[in-house]
Amino acid sequence: MKRKLVSLILAALLVLGLTACGGKKQNATIKVGATPAPHAAILEVAKEILAEQGYTLDIVEYDDYITPNTSLEDGSLDANYFQHITYMNEFNAENGTHMVSAAGIHYEPFGLYAGKTAALADLQDGAQIAVPNDGTNEARALLLLEQEGLIKLRDGVGLSATKSDIAENPHNYEIMELEARLLPTTLQDVDMAVINGNYAIDAGLKVSDAVAVEAADGAAAEAYVNVLAVKEGSENSEGIQALVKALQSDKVKTFIEETYDGAVVPLF
Repeated sequence: MKRKLVSLILAALLVLGLTACGGKKQNATIKVGATPAPHAAILEVAKEILAEQGYTLDIVEYDDYITPNTSLEDGSLDANYFQHITYMNEFNAENGTHMVSAAGIHYEPFGLYAGKTAALADLQDGAQIAVPNDGTNEARALLLLEQEGLIKLRDGVGLSATKSDIAENPHNYEIMELEARLLPTTLQDVDMAVINGNYAIDAGLKVSDAVAVEAADGAAAEAYVNVLAVKEGSENSEGIQALVKALQSDKVKTFIEETYDGAVVPLF
């Protein structure tokens, strides 16, 4: 009788232990910040995969590049997925944050889109060309303008280029620095604009319609790979690794390729 009672108690404890373990996974929530397109849409696909594994993916959308990083730093988010690695590294350096990449997911080619002027050959002296005003994205935009022969930058400035690094501007183009998210809405008011991939997608712009696209010869993809960013030390946690696996799944890859028609390129 005594042995039977002990056995029953042990069995009950085992069941409780298994229930607790299972319950923990069932209730595990991963909170991720993202810009709407393409990041939040891609996360929705990963969300379905994670749900099958007992994880809840809470996707919080932002329309700027600052808040999802400060929210990750203060612990309000477990991860964010909206930025490329170069921007993340610069943000860390400038703001003392501690973000690292848990994985590279995709690359979005930058495009130069027509506004009031339809073609590069039709640009007049003094034409207005809008570019994003934030760190590496401005440099990336200026490098695209240089690629197309519109301006020439000082030698060696690379990804640190700013408007003040323009060495030659023979047609006196007016380079207008604007917040990245505003570029699509101001496109009709300028001659052309270099627009970030996610904001272009969100505005219904197709990279195939751009008058110029940055050369994807490997260097751009490496410098501008969009990453799943986490706070340093959490990159190997079970939940984050489950999210990485979901984002790098065949299901997500197929979704990206079928949905974005070259505007988003999976790198896995």
